[in-house]
Amino acid sequence: MLRPSLAKMVRSAPAASRPASVAAAAAARKPSSKKEGDISDAFVSLSGAQREPLSDRFRQLKCDLVRGREGALVESWTRLLRQLRKENDIVAERGSDAIPQVEFAELEGGCEGLKGEIKKRGAVVVRGVIPEAEARAYKEEVEEYVRKNPHTRAFPPDNPQVYELYWSAPQLKARAHPSLLGVQHHLMSRFWHASSPTARISLANPLSYADRLRIRQPGDASFALGPHMDGGSVERWQREGYGRGGVYDRVFAGAWERYDPWEASGRAVAASNLYDGLGACSVFRMWQGWMSMSRTGPREGTLLVNPLMHMATAYVLLRPFFRPVREDRGPGYLDESNWAFTGRADMTSELQGASPGHGQELTDELHPHLELERTMVHVPNIKPGDFVAWHCDTIHAVDKLHAGRADSSVLYIPVCPVTDANATYLARQRAAFRAGTPAPDFPGGPGESRHVGRPPEEAVRRWADGGAGRQAFGLERLAAREGAPPGEREAVESANGILGF
Repeated sequence: MLRPSLAKMVRSAPAASRPASVAAAAAARKPSSKKEGDISDAFVSLSGAQREPLSDRFRQLKCDLVRGREGALVESWTRLLRQLRKENDIVAERGSDAIPQVEFAELEGGCEGLKGEIKKRGAVVVRGVIPEAEARAYKEEVEEYVRKNPHTRAFPPDNPQVYELYWSAPQLKARAHPSLLGVQHHLMSRFWHASSPTARISLANPLSYADRLRIRQPGDASFALGPHMDGGSVERWQREGYGRGGVYDRVFAGAWERYDPWEASGRAVAASNLYDGLGACSVFRMWQGWMSMSRTGPREGTLLVNPLMHMATAYVLLRPFFRPVREDRGPGYLDESNWAFTGRADMTSELQGASPGHGQELTDELHPHLELERTMVHVPNIKPGDFVAWHCDTIHAVDKLHAGRADSSVLYIPVCPVTDANATYLARQRAAFRAGTPAPDFPGGPGESRHVGRPPEEAVRRWADGGAGRQAFGLERLAAREGAPPGEREAVESANGILGF
């Protein structure tokens, strides 16, 4: 447990040509100009700000998206609500048992045997990726790093739970760990696919994305982050956002069943961060994830997910186009017959829970058919060294109250493929690492530039003693796999150019 005295010490557009790589390399040298802040700045509910109404351009956007498709969308919505009702009951009954689990020692066979269930649920627990004693020692090492650097920023400032740390030794060791890199490679290459051979993306080369860490103390209710989706918010509906890759086109065409959430081709060129918010993610994270440094169970400050990723995503995308006929929440409120399509004359700009520059937040009031009070389920009991991963569109949350008796501590580590945008970000991130400043997506300021005990680059090269580790950090030239299709080879070549190799 973090010592009380320690807590008090902590202060409150890609293209397909070589010139594009040159332009991206120039962009990669751009320093971050973001103001200082913490994780609360990424979410309206945590920051205390009011969610402002969206401008009229979003009303027009919504009208354009559904024009000529009204009938198909109504039929699609009706099918979706009927299926959700059935699946919600199954999830509510199964609870944490709905989350697939595999042992790292049996990763290949375990994932293959549960592949369909993992893809349906959009989440998985991989057990024993890092030895338990080693992972628990990471937490103690973090605490010592913070003790030596009482000026470390955290949220909330007076009782830290989430630290603005990106370059501590445990974070760097975990990101470079060969076992975790193996899991990342497996989760990319065995679950995702790029149907287009010319898609500029490599699923064989995981790239490192520096994120924060959490050491949540028993009794904490401040880090009560409710159901949300990362990877943008309003961008999901915008042509210049996810529309650039046609990611959700089939949902907007009235065929949500044919939408493939594991198709990577379009996401390689989609833009998830058009507003450069504090903590808004600029890269394509196929999976979000964390490495546990503690033992936790349900209601002990841990993660909850909605394990109906495909249907839930379709619902969130279609919800802005439908309204209840009767607004009282009595019997029949959720019936398909009580929900009508909103025509052009009555269309509003609202995209329920979406706000530019912030994560998309979801509530039972705004998204009633998801029945989040019943379908947000805890991940099962977790030990140090377990890795929890969830699809980038999966709705997730954290316990409102940490009712356990020990800390709930994790290192946030997602799974990122090679794309032009990801390589450009990696080059900027590498520069931030060398300077000790926060990673580019996150609040700015001096960060750890003056921290005592911040590891030098030589240490990272030593910890990442395999080529994959140094490649993931942008410290060594990437290699394309044998037999890679043209788009994958181009993605790797472009990334090497952006990174200066």
